[in-house]
Amino acid sequence: MDQVSRYRATVRRVLDEFAAWITKPDDSIRCEVVFDPSLDHFELVRFGWDGRRRVHGVLFHLDIIGGKIWVQYDATDRPIAEELVRAGVPKEDIVLGEQPPELRAHTGYGVG
Repeated sequence: MDQVSRYRATVRRVLDEFAAWITKPDDSIRCEVVFDPSLDHFELVRFGWDGRRRVHGVLFHLDIIGGKIWVQYDATDRPIAEELVRAGVPKEDIVLGEQPPELRAHTGYGVG
């Protein structure tokens, strides 16, 4: 299995684990992994109803670009970049795309 295929599988597993961790039994708010391996675009979306209030939002947005996993958006206090490292992805292959390019060299992760 090549590196990009391994990263796709790792991203899928990590997002599935987050979805299972966030979604509670009998909860009216669900999490869904949006997985597009042909375009290397991945999201975890939370949606449902909280009483009379509609909930819909992206918790994570990841892309694989140039053989690296780009964290485009992370709306949690449990950083997905750290989970990816725990899953075996080298820090230099993770780019915090939500950080300005001039600051990425100071994050301890890849620069792009």
